[in-house]
Amino acid sequence: MCPHPGSLILSYVVSGRISDLRWPPVVALARADELWRHTCFEAFVRPSTGPAYYEFNFSPSTRWAAYHFSGYRGGMRVATEIAAPRIEVRSTAESFTLQAALELDGLSSPLHLGLSAVLEETNGRKSYWALAHPPGKPDFHHADCFALELS
Repeated sequence: MCPHPGSLILSYVVSGRISDLRWPPVVALARADELWRHTCFEAFVRPSTGPAYYEFNFSPSTRWAAYHFSGYRGGMRVATEIAAPRIEVRSTAESFTLQAALELDGLSSPLHLGLSAVLEETNGRKSYWALAHPPGKPDFHHADCFALELS
């Protein structure tokens, strides 16, 4: 994937005992809802002005979702203005990599990002990973999670 102005390329890498995690089979690229209920990689993107932000979900199956929120968990709608990302997955016995390329032309910079993952084990147990967590239970929508700034 070759970056260009207005694009955001994200790489998620999981290493360790990959066989202990539940991985959905790769299917045709398509939008889908509730991907976060299983192993899923997420990106939350907030432009420099206002409380509005986008949530992106990327499944290891290559299913994906994009939502727009007008504020913290409020005013959610499907972000139909977002084009389908390019998603590539690679897996070995010791690692899994998902790379997603998004076209984000028109979003004012700097961008504030929250990167996160939900990992589901074969026994159904889930763990929640993020650049930063607010106090208490995991909440990837919380302002504390927008820990990375891109200009």
